Amino acid sequence: MSAPKSKSGLSERPPREDLVAQACLEAYGAVRHDGRLADRALDFTLRHKKHLYSNERRAVAERVYALLRRQRLVDFLADLKVKGFATLGTSKKDLYRFAISRVLEGDDASAVLQGLSLPGSEVGWLRTVAHGRAKLDNKSAAERLAISGSMPDFLAEKFLAQFGEEEAFAIAESMNHRAALVARTNPLKGTRDQITQLLEGEGVKVRPTPLSPFGLVLETRTNVYSLKTFKDGYFEVQDEGSQLLGMLVDAPPRKVIDACAGAGGKTLQLAAQMKNRGEIYALDVDERRLEELKQRARRAGVHNVRIQAIAPDAKADEQLEKLHGQAERVLVDAPCSGSGTWRRKPDARYRLTEASLQEHVDKQTVLIERFSKLVKPGGRLIYGTCSLLREENEGIIEAFLSKHSEFSVADVSKWLGPEVSDQKTISNGMLRLFPHRHETDGFFGAVLVKAPAK
Repeated sequence: MSAPKSKSGLSERPPREDLVAQACLEAYGAVRHDGRLADRALDFTLRHKKHLYSNERRAVAERVYALLRRQRLVDFLADLKVKGFATLGTSKKDLYRFAISRVLEGDDASAVLQGLSLPGSEVGWLRTVAHGRAKLDNKSAAERLAISGSMPDFLAEKFLAQFGEEEAFAIAESMNHRAALVARTNPLKGTRDQITQLLEGEGVKVRPTPLSPFGLVLETRTNVYSLKTFKDGYFEVQDEGSQLLGMLVDAPPRKVIDACAGAGGKTLQLAAQMKNRGEIYALDVDERRLEELKQRARRAGVHNVRIQAIAPDAKADEQLEKLHGQAERVLVDAPCSGSGTWRRKPDARYRLTEASLQEHVDKQTVLIERFSKLVKPGGRLIYGTCSLLREENEGIIEAFLSKHSEFSVADVSKWLGPEVSDQKTISNGMLRLFPHRHETDGFFGAVLVKAPAK
């Protein structure tokens, strides 16, 4: 009997562990030693591994991300358990790192060693490698969090100061697990129930998200971008937390501005809120991403978007002058540290420094000031990030309000409804989402209302 066919047309087979391991080590090496972004390193590696089957490609991506999520813990355990680890060559170190990571993920130690061509005689210590965590008990809370949570030392200290020890460790642990794949259904194309039926007709098992009325968790592991429902614009891949931030805009069918639109995930959500009426100005400094937005808008059936590239510096103020005081809603989904998205972008945590965090805060301060000028009297400014850190969130709001008495904070619960507000999603009237509580990315959102004209 012939092997079953995958959607790519290739016959499926049990994963060739030697081929998967080789691809994993190449991609991981590109991230750790060459400084490439994880998604780009994986894309490059897998593009050149045409002999890998779809299940093997998924295994490569999952294993690389699993190691990146626990990189500091893996290195700590390797130093404890692998004799002479510090003196080994880079390639050999990476072999041991992958072995330890896979055992931490629950794989059988003997099978791991065989797949990586490591001596079977090492199975003893590998089976008990997780016991090395007990050595962390003698360290300070900050050291334990930095290593077990695999984050820079300064961030561990910030987490402890902001959240307290119990919550900080819970957040860090949640960041070291794979995130669900979540879609936002497109109301311009159909209801969530209708789109559920279409996806199930393509063999994709889904369940509704508990917080967003537009979300679906895709439980079948597949290439979603190859699905007909995706190509026909019935859904976009968008985390549930991001969907809730978009809901805070409550965009009327008049003039709305998505000030940091990027590739337009929230722009499309706002267009659906507006039922394709009125005008959305999608602004960004990255023209390449705005071109992607044009394609996505066509696929989604959106035609009320005006796309405009703006300067990355003070020249933008002059470009935006004609929009001053014109918009009913202005969404500032600000560039940030991305600390709420570490499940999906685990390598980002290791690139974040105290200096780069301060650069984000400085930029956020400029952006909220710049785009607040576009809000008309009686309109609303919605500020959000995918960061967990107070200085990028409440700190920005507090500093802005100290200079702008014409704005005040509105409780976001009125736009989320009691079924969402009851899930401990709101703090001091502002949206606060966490992966360990809500199974979303970490998100912050605040609604600021501008006083009506006198």
